[in-house]
Amino acid sequence: MSKIVIGRQFCGPPNSGNGGYVCGVISEGLEGPVTAVLRAPVPLDVELTVEPQDGLHVLLGEAGPIGSAGLAKVELPDPPPAPSLEAARAAGARHVGLHQRIHPICFTCGVAREEGDGLRVLPGQLEGAEPGVVACAWRAHENFARPDGTIAPEIVWAAIDCPGYFAWYEKEGRHGALLGTMTGEVLRAPRAGEECILLAWPIAKEGRKEFAGVALYSAEGELMARAHQVWIVIGPLPAVAA
Repeated sequence: MSKIVIGRQFCGPPNSGNGGYVCGVISEGLEGPVTAVLRAPVPLDVELTVEPQDGLHVLLGEAGPIGSAGLAKVELPDPPPAPSLEAARAAGARHVGLHQRIHPICFTCGVAREEGDGLRVLPGQLEGAEPGVVACAWRAHENFARPDGTIAPEIVWAAIDCPGYFAWYEKEGRHGALLGTMTGEVLRAPRAGEECILLAWPIAKEGRKEFAGVALYSAEGELMARAHQVWIVIGPLPAVAA
């Protein structure tokens, strides 16, 4: 059993922890692909407990279980090849949050966050790709590095969180979804200052569940991390054309 606190710096919604970051925190110590599930908003600046239960790391708050993480039961599929760094930079310049208010203080994608305080992962539609395939360039800031100069795994989990959300935003033109499940794997953590490429794409939709894939690459196209996500739509579902 261990005690953790998710600080306000690591928010997603204003009063809840960033989903990818929290998934990464509770996945600590698990090797290989990990499936993390969030069942309730994660409170900020309060002491929480991570407890081993039946092979899982279970996150507990005052009201009971909040989420869990355990070794994935299936392998993650190989993602598509990385776009060029130049194409990723151009896609990032089209990020919808640069001209609309989406999640301005989110640790991962908040445009109101400064470099080194938030991650500023800002994906936009990739030119020439199917609607919903988004990309951006991302430079790993030294503030999030471990003593050996590599970026902490929970920060990588946070970086591969929001791109899946924006994949569905670009595909459907609406926002309002929360991360429910994320199966992720960090193959190589970037080094502080290293510029990387993020790519995300919509996979399928079942009712309120939206499935997305996300991948992190080096500037040369080396796969560094990957994820399969389930997003839960909040609010009205889009109308289905007759």
